[in-house]
Parts: sequence; structure tokens; C-alpha cells
Amino acid sequence: MSTTGDGTRAVRAGLPEPEQYEPTLPGPVFAAHFHLSGEPVGPYTYGRETNPTWTHLERAIGELEAPGEGVGTTVFASGMAAVSAVLLSQARTGDVVVLPDDGYQALPLVREQLEAYGVEVRTAPTGGDAQLALLDGAKLLWIETPSNPGLDVCDVRRLVEAAHAAGVLVAVDNTLATPLGQRPLELGADFSVASDTKGMTGHGDILLGHVSCRDPQLTAGVRRWRKVVGAIPGPMEAWLAHRSLATLQLRVDRQCTTALALAEALAERADVAGLRYPGLPGDPSYATAVRQMRRFGSVVSFVLADEDTAERFLAALRLVDDATSFGGVRSTAERRARWGGDAVPEGFVRFSVGAEDPEDLLADVQRALDESVR
Repeated sequence: MSTTGDGTRAVRAGLPEPEQYEPTLPGPVFAAHFHLSGEPVGPYTYGRETNPTWTHLERAIGELEAPGEGVGTTVFASGMAAVSAVLLSQARTGDVVVLPDDGYQALPLVREQLEAYGVEVRTAPTGGDAQLALLDGAKLLWIETPSNPGLDVCDVRRLVEAAHAAGVLVAVDNTLATPLGQRPLELGADFSVASDTKGMTGHGDILLGHVSCRDPQLTAGVRRWRKVVGAIPGPMEAWLAHRSLATLQLRVDRQCTTALALAEALAERADVAGLRYPGLPGDPSYATAVRQMRRFGSVVSFVLADEDTAERFLAALRLVDDATSFGGVRSTAERRARWGGDAVPEGFVRFSVGAEDPEDLLADVQRALDESVR
């Protein structure tokens, strides 16, 4: 399906060949073990290693990550399981890993674990391709673009070229963009990683993650890590995720269109500061984003005057849940500083646009802002 559109690909991805009287998407396979006589070879031997439901989902995600190419995809029980699988399967004592210092909130926990294993960790901001300066002698470069929650964007091609010239592997956390917004493997990355809890599944009811690689040896290392630590998804979660992919293009297009409209509306308000959205022409990351992204994501961030103003705004919203995730069909927003792990102002709001009617959502936001600003 390398020449089909994103919507067609999302609807058809990973489906088995049609078989008379069988469902188009087979139901979840619940099995700890399989019939296995003789030598333990074959596609399905034990439930911690492989499962037919995972296979369909992994093929589907691979078709979205790199249409028409043979990539290896491994699904995990959560996004952090996928992140950990890449970092901890590659780094050894004495190695150097380069991380963003403005990435996902749990990355500092991974840093602590890496350092406990004797791995040197260097950090730099996402913006300005600052990680370039830290590549000397490194084993792995970890990129998160757009960054969460600050929405900075780095030039993936530039970083990949510099890293590969120095013998450094590159992993890209593509959670916010999804493969419909950005394809890290096409930009040269060795690993494309995502928390599929967010936009990929889009309903806020599944914990899941994945890693995609072109190199079979890298895939084998990631899959071995999954087997060793047992960070496997349940078959029902995998089946629900595959079902959810069918609406990915519909959801993402609606969310991105509304997110841009929201950013444009917020840009007109004097009581909103620090507005960020990569698809907004005035955004600092816009020039880089348009070179490597096809869609700019569902998340808009901005800063209100202080903690109290932000809390009043969140409480006044009627169509938006005060929740910590993003990428779902129901809009969510939160005062990000409440977690204490991000270097953001107390009034910083991360807003994830859902699939509501744009007019209704924008009216709700404008009214909540008017009521909260004193």
C-alpha cells in the first residue's frame, strides 16, 4: 500500500488476506501457550514471545511508519516500556547517551537508571539542534520532536546525518506527531518510538507503545529486551489498538485543523503568552517543522498569568477534561507544572485538541479565558 493515501492505509493496515467466513480483523488471541510438538520453532511458541494479535498490529504500525518497506515493529505494554527497550537494550557500562533536557517527564527516571548502570548521560535542549554539540563519543542520540510539553522542534535530518557520521545511533520519540505527521525512519533515524497510549489509539483507554526499525539486528535487540523483561501488551489491548488505527487519519486531520484554529485564536489574546504550535506560521519552530512534518499534532501550549488563573481557566472549561494525557478524541488540558518535573511556568497549560466541533471547542475556550482572567 505504498502508493495509497493515509486514510486508506490506516483503514487497511495489517489486515490478513481475506478468508471466507472469517472476520476482516481477527479477534484477540488469548493464549499463554500454543500446541507445539517437536522442536520449538515456528511463529507462535509461548505467549511472552509472540502472539497473533500482536503480529497483525505490528504489521499495521510498520505499514504506517514506512509504507512499502519491510520494517520491524515491536509492540509494548506502554510507551515507557518502548522507550526503555531502546535505551536499555543498546547502552552498556561506559557508553554515552545523549538525551533532551526538555523531553517527556519520565525521561529523568530513565537517566537515573542509565547512570546507575554506568552509562554517561549528556543532555541539551531540543530547540536549535543543541544536541549536536554532545555527539562526540556517544553510542545513542535520543530525539523528541516536537518536544513534550514545550513543542520545540529540531531538524531530524541534520541531527541524523551528524550522528551517523560519528557512528551514533538515533532514536526519535514520535509520540506527538504520529506516523501521519512525521516519519522518523524516512528522515534517517534508526528507531521510531511512540507511546501509542496517545494519538495512535486516540481514545484514552489503552496503554501501549511501539518501536519500529529498518535494521533487523536492532529489531532483534528490542524484541529480546521485551522477552527478558516481559513488557508485553495484553491481546485485548493490542486488538483495540489495531481497531483504533482505522480512524487515525480522520482523527488526526480533525485534531490538527482545530489545533491550528485554536492557536490562531489564542494568538489574538493579550492575556495569553508563550503560545506554541509548530504549525502556526509565527511559531519559532515553524520553518523546521514544515520541512519534515506533514501534520503538526493535536497539542497547543500557552502560558496564563499565574497558577490561579490557569486553574480557574481549567475549571471553567465545559468541553475539556482536566487530564494529563493527549491525542485523544476528547479534548484535555492541564496545568503542567503541577507535576513538578517540567521546567515550565506555573501558568503553563498543555492543551490537547480532540474531535469536537471546532466552533464549539473554540467558543468554550474563549469563554473560559474570559471568565478566568481578572
